[in-house]
Amino acid sequence: MMLLKNYHRIAGISLLALTLLQVGCAGRDAYPVAVRQYGDINRSCAALESEIVFIEEEIRRLIPKTYKTGKNVALGIAGAFVLVPWFFMDLSQAEQIEIDALRQRYNYLLSLVQEKNCSNSSRVPIPEISNSGASQQ
Repeated sequence: MMLLKNYHRIAGISLLALTLLQVGCAGRDAYPVAVRQYGDINRSCAALESEIVFIEEEIRRLIPKTYKTGKNVALGIAGAFVLVPWFFMDLSQAEQIEIDALRQRYNYLLSLVQEKNCSNSSRVPIPEISNSGASQQ
C-alpha cells in the first residue's frame, strides 16, 4: 500500500514537471500580419507611405529578437545542472514568421504605390531571406 502511494506521488510530480517543461519551452505564438487587407486598394498615397514606414520600423524592431541561439545554448547548459533555466528557453520562430509576413505585406504595398504612381522614393522590394542561423535552435 505504501509503495502504491509513492508511485502515485512520483507519477503526479513527473506529470507536473513534464507539463511545466512543455509550457515553458514553447516560446510565444506568432501573430503574422495579413498580406492583403481590406481597403488597401482604396488607401491614399500618404496612408500607404505611412504603413510602409511602420512596417520598416517593425522589421527593425523584430530582427534582433530572431537571434536566440546563443541565449538558448547558455540556458540549455545551465539547465543541465538546474532545471529552472530550461523554462526560459524560446524555441519558437515567432519573430521570423512575423518578419516574413511583414516583408510580404511591405512588398505588396510597394506594388500598390507603384501602380498608383504615388511616390518617387527609391524603395525596393525586400527579397526573401532564409535565416538558417536563427532557425536552428
